[in-house]
Amino acid sequence: MSDVKEHPVVWFQGAGCSGCSVSFLNGVAPDPVAVLIEQVLPGHHINLRFHPTIMAGSGEAVIKAIRATQEKFDGNYILVVEGAIPKGRFGMIGEEDGRELEMEEAVVDFAKRSLCVVAYGTCAAFGGIPSGKPNPTGARGVAQVLKEHGVDKVVVNIPGCPAHPDWLSGTIAAVLLLGLDKVELDDLNRPKRFFGKLIHDNCPRRAYFDTGRFAKTFGDEFCLLELGCKGPQTYADCPIRLWNGGVNWCVGSNAPCIGCVEPEFPDNAPFYEKITEDRYTEYAVKTKEED
Repeated sequence: MSDVKEHPVVWFQGAGCSGCSVSFLNGVAPDPVAVLIEQVLPGHHINLRFHPTIMAGSGEAVIKAIRATQEKFDGNYILVVEGAIPKGRFGMIGEEDGRELEMEEAVVDFAKRSLCVVAYGTCAAFGGIPSGKPNPTGARGVAQVLKEHGVDKVVVNIPGCPAHPDWLSGTIAAVLLLGLDKVELDDLNRPKRFFGKLIHDNCPRRAYFDTGRFAKTFGDEFCLLELGCKGPQTYADCPIRLWNGGVNWCVGSNAPCIGCVEPEFPDNAPFYEKITEDRYTEYAVKTKEED
């Protein structure tokens, strides 16, 4: 193992439901055990040093452990953040030296000295459900928090509610294999490999849209646009990748796409009402420009 390079990961959980952790733990190829125990790439091993939900340790001892990681691997550890970052006492990760350590303080401090920052899930990327109006806790995404603190660090956003496990393992593998500067990101810092195409363009019901056949009730086999589908304004590879080990996805289960990977989520509700005409126009213009 002496020739294997260790890549420590510190995984913070902010305001959220832990659903993205559950999603990652349900990964199939690779499964999370393989990611954490085996070499994710030849000569590269992921070493998860801190994860509030699945680690055995607790209390101030684990805070000391991640501080030791920060010192020993300064500039070489990966910071993964799940959940939005609320202000002040709305978000804590533990106690350190007799005081409460706020989530915002910890994320900013660890981001400064990290190799790479990954915002996993829409809450971490854009604020998500915790930042929905009226947002009493001041929750926001990781990139916004770092910008507020003057931290010049690229944040790779992997949104989704929850985010697909492949999106995280694939992104980390790409960063280790190619380097962060070679991972192609879109204008929202999402990896284009996973978020480069509209759901609408890969949807198996696209032919129904093109011929004007729209579902009127849930369970109809036609296009779900009239029932609120956000596919024409949502970038993700869900129709191709599928979920739960390739079993199905939202539209395949007769549920419209709710646009959970986009910054507007969840304030793009009502989820089951047709998107407005101005968003149709925006989609048409953008599609023409790409063509």
